[in-house]
Amino acid sequence: MSIEIKYQPALPETKQPIIIIGAGGIVADAHLPAYKIAGFDVFGIVNRTKERAQKLADAFGIPNVFNTVAEAVAAAPQHTVYDLTIMPEQYLETLKQLPDGSAVLIQKPMGDDFAQANEILELCRTKNLKAAINFQLRFAPFVSAARFLIESGSIGELYDMEVRVTIKTPWEIFPHVMIHPRLEIQYHSIHYVDLIRSFLGNPQTVLAKTLKHPAKALSSSRSTILMDYGDTMHAVINTNHDHDFGPDHQESYIKWEGTKGAIVAKIGLLMDYPHGVPDVFEYCIVEDGKTPEWQTVKLEGSWFPEAFIGTMANLMRYNEGSTAILNTDVEDVIQTMAVVESAYQSSDIGGVKVNHE
Repeated sequence: MSIEIKYQPALPETKQPIIIIGAGGIVADAHLPAYKIAGFDVFGIVNRTKERAQKLADAFGIPNVFNTVAEAVAAAPQHTVYDLTIMPEQYLETLKQLPDGSAVLIQKPMGDDFAQANEILELCRTKNLKAAINFQLRFAPFVSAARFLIESGSIGELYDMEVRVTIKTPWEIFPHVMIHPRLEIQYHSIHYVDLIRSFLGNPQTVLAKTLKHPAKALSSSRSTILMDYGDTMHAVINTNHDHDFGPDHQESYIKWEGTKGAIVAKIGLLMDYPHGVPDVFEYCIVEDGKTPEWQTVKLEGSWFPEAFIGTMANLMRYNEGSTAILNTDVEDVIQTMAVVESAYQSSDIGGVKVNHE
């Protein structure tokens, strides 16, 4: 059974210039390539090391390079959207400098912990910011395609959602992240926590364990997170970033199962990162009296960079009033941060002690 799947993001109806704050690798690898594909207007860029900003401006034809955030704000045209790509500890001081009522896309995570996330939320409320967090996995083509099939009822009632990642992650290319005391969940599995929430809502409870590698200095590199949605829904995240044994048994996928069918999306980006391999999107619809058959659909684009179009486009559409839904609104993402905080608490507390008597 073949279905025409709609998965491309809706684009804004108006031109809204972007000012990027930060000039790290994610800007070069994802933000700017995505905005170029979508035809978004990047008006300017600012970074504490101006040379890095200038290098990106030269490469992507950005007309303005600013020395400070204050200078960028002073020069900002009407309807500017701000794109924060800096580290979380810099969010508060930067957000304070933006004009009240501004539209701003903030790189994930929403702070280094739940307390900081709440400070960010309160500041956004005080300044009446139209603020979204850049959880762009929600807009990856394979996620949007899955959401279309699920919302259309094609696979029936959803009862199982699993994310499994067994890969070798080169943390060394993220020097500012790899030293974080909450590495794995806060900076990687948080994507999957947010993704599951976007499909299933807020869990009742969370069970989790995040672990170190015995021969590495990282704070954590493997996690299991079980999000409790009652006695029929199974929602689990399993990650292992230490599988340094060649590609044969590496895995990277999201799976959805329903009463009438199933979907499996291979996340190609994470395999041989940062080079990646092609994504694979497959689904199976059970038809009465027929042997289940899997369909493979070739989707355009991937997590990097195309998913970054979705988060920015959604914010722009919300800013212009063509949609009333800001998908990754700080008011929503604070719940993702709450789940992450609970996962760390669960990991620290541990499970039920076995009674061997």
